[in-house]
Amino acid sequence: MAALARRLAPGGCLAVQMPDNINEPSHALMREVAARPQFRAKLGHAAAAREAIGDFADYDAALAPICEAVDLWRTTYFHPLAGARAIVEWLKGTGLRPFLDPLEENEREAFLARYEAAIAKAYPAETDGTVLLPFPRLFVVAAR
Repeated sequence: MAALARRLAPGGCLAVQMPDNINEPSHALMREVAARPQFRAKLGHAAAAREAIGDFADYDAALAPICEAVDLWRTTYFHPLAGARAIVEWLKGTGLRPFLDPLEENEREAFLARYEAAIAKAYPAETDGTVLLPFPRLFVVAAR
């Protein structure tokens, strides 16, 4: 981000938002299921596919010397979804990809069954079956 900020014209802004959910149950459970003996050999490096983001101090230290103003905040959106299966479907297109891609179809089905069961425990459904999935995001706005 510092390299991008240096390219800003005076008065220009860099605005970034990124998922900050690596420690949420949805993502911790991916790693937990992947660590089970039947998946460990193929998924030992799956968690490394996602680069960790920095914390507030990292972005402030990188951008404050370059920019006139740096604003940082974290917001958690809550997505109402139709149960544990909907959470799994939501994550199949993003966070789950490095965990599913290396697996054969039957292994993928076994992984998803274990993952969905764990998700159902971590995100209990409301009386109407809806589950609120927290989705935290980190925001950075830096003005040159």
